[in-house]
Amino acid sequence: MPVHLRPISRREFLARSLIGAAGLAAGPASFAASKSADKDSWALLSDIHLAADRNLVARGVNMTEHFLTASKELLALPRRPAGVFILGDCAYNSGESGDYGVVSDLLDTIRADRMPVHLALGNHDNRQRFWQAFAAEKAAKRPLADRQASLLRTPRANWFVLDSLEQTATTPGSLGPAQLDWLAQALDANKRKPAVVMVHHNLTADVGFGLKDTAAFLDVMRPRPQVKACIYGHTHTWKVEQDPSGIHLVNLPAVAYVFHPGDPSGWVHGRLGPEGMELELRCIDQTHKNHGQVVKLAWRA
Repeated sequence: MPVHLRPISRREFLARSLIGAAGLAAGPASFAASKSADKDSWALLSDIHLAADRNLVARGVNMTEHFLTASKELLALPRRPAGVFILGDCAYNSGESGDYGVVSDLLDTIRADRMPVHLALGNHDNRQRFWQAFAAEKAAKRPLADRQASLLRTPRANWFVLDSLEQTATTPGSLGPAQLDWLAQALDANKRKPAVVMVHHNLTADVGFGLKDTAAFLDVMRPRPQVKACIYGHTHTWKVEQDPSGIHLVNLPAVAYVFHPGDPSGWVHGRLGPEGMELELRCIDQTHKNHGQVVKLAWRA
C-alpha cells in the first residue's frame, strides 16, 4: 500500500540528526505539546518536486523553500490536522534516491508534530527507488503487488489512494484493469461512509497528458453513490469542478512551481463535515488574490 509515515517523537526526530536541516527551519512550534488534533482536518498537498540539491531552482522556484513555507504554515495551525496527503511527484524529475532522502528529511518535522503522512506516486516518481527509501516504514502489505493502492478509513470518510504512475518521467499515467477492479471491490465493501478517491493524474480525454483510462475510472466511480469526490494533482492548477454525476473533481495546486503565470502554488486545508467538505486554498505567496479562498463541497445523495 502507499507508504503511510507514522508520527514520530521529538526524541526520535532529534536522533535522526535532522534538527539542523529541517527542524530549525520549521521552528519550535512543531513541538507544541499542548496542540490538540482535529480528526476532521486534513492537509492536501501535491507536486512537491523535492530534489536532492536543496538549492535547485526550477521555473524560478526553489522547491525546498516552497515546501518549507507550506510546512511551516501547516505546523502553525492552532489544531493539528489528522493527517497529511501528498498526491505524487514527490521527487523533482526522475525519482532519484537522493530526492527521496530530502523528502524523508523534510517530512520528519511534520511527523514530529504527531501528524501521519500518506504518500502517493506521480509520473516524476520512481516506484522502486521510492519503496527502497521508505522500506522500513511501510504500513502493511499492498493489495496490489506492483501498485500503491490503499484504503484509509477515518471517522467521516474512507480515503482511497491510487497509483497512476505508468512510466517515470513520462507525462500521462494509468491505473490499469487490476487496480480498477480492486477499487470497485473495495468501494463495494465500504458503502457506509463517503468515499474520497485520490490519484495523481488529472481526469481528461487527452490521453497524451492525463489519466489514460479516465473513462474506465469514471465508470467505476459514477454508479457508486458513496463516491463523493475525486482529488488529484499533476496539472499544477487549482480548480474545483463537478462531474455530471455529482462527484466533485478537485485539482490541487502544486506546492512547487506553476506552469502558467498567475496561477497559485500552495496547498489545501480540507475539513470534513457530515454532509460535505470545506476546502481552503493556502498560497505560498500570501498576497495572491486567491489566498484563503474557501470552496464548500456538498456531497451528492
